[in-house]
Amino acid sequence: MATEAAVSTPGRPAIPSHAQGDYHFIRSFIAGGVAGCCAKSTIAPLDRIKILLQAHSPHYKDLGVLATLRAVPKKEGYLGLYKGNGAMMVRIFPYGAIQFMAFDKYKKFLSKQLGISGHVHRLMAGSMAGMTAVICTYPLDVIRARLAYQVKGHHRYTGIINAFHTIYMKEGGVPGFYKGLTPTLIGMAPYAGFSFFTFGTLKSLGLAHFPELLGRPSSDNPEVLVLKTHINLLCGGVAGAIAQTISYPLDVARRRMQLGVVLPDSDKCLTLTKTLKYVHGQYGVKKGLYRGLSLNYIRCVPSQAVAFTTYEFMKQALYLN
Repeated sequence: MATEAAVSTPGRPAIPSHAQGDYHFIRSFIAGGVAGCCAKSTIAPLDRIKILLQAHSPHYKDLGVLATLRAVPKKEGYLGLYKGNGAMMVRIFPYGAIQFMAFDKYKKFLSKQLGISGHVHRLMAGSMAGMTAVICTYPLDVIRARLAYQVKGHHRYTGIINAFHTIYMKEGGVPGFYKGLTPTLIGMAPYAGFSFFTFGTLKSLGLAHFPELLGRPSSDNPEVLVLKTHINLLCGGVAGAIAQTISYPLDVARRRMQLGVVLPDSDKCLTLTKTLKYVHGQYGVKKGLYRGLSLNYIRCVPSQAVAFTTYEFMKQALYLN
């Protein structure tokens, strides 16, 4: 039974060879987008708390993770936990779609064109896919961060369109939407790389050494072996935890640079180096560079688990195996 490649399945509608590439492209895009939306919706409240903690919001600056989770609904209502999530959904569908689709494309390119295979091409393809997705959707990430940082009664922006217009008019046009891009790309390379690398490696090793225990026939093609759902969730969670630990300080720097003029100390966070030095000098390692990491474990483990599991499910539903 195959574990990586698919074979023909009796009864499946035939697709003309010249159209297979187009159909695969569209289905891969949809599968990645749905996976991203499901993953982010799962942990939207935790995502907002993380932003508030990372940027030391004056309204919640003396609170920890659990205290902030309790304080936000009291101050802003339960919908306050989902502030900025509309912008996140607008961003995350194309982000997830591009990332998963690009990963498959880069992996094939590295293997067939450059002769790079094994575990290394997963790491490289994951890093390249993550950076590609970031570049394509970064302005939406900035908008989402700005909206999520706002606290009821202290709004600078009224919504997504107003935020776009305000940043464009008051922060230098298009460059205003790319503040923090450098640390984001630098952080995304190891994060996406190790995330895809860890998940892919655990998946291939598990199916190779424990096929009966960890695997099951794919629902769309019995000749293809896939991980059982709970094993998929576990592998995705481990992948997310490892990737986050490696790249978290860069994520903190990225958020502070994205928030820009919203922060009272924005003049200290103009470049990656200055931001990292300022946060470390002002708050230290635990309360600065790794502030909110415990929350990030809580949010990134289920997020990555749901993302990889949903993508694997969508691949079967859309005949991508």
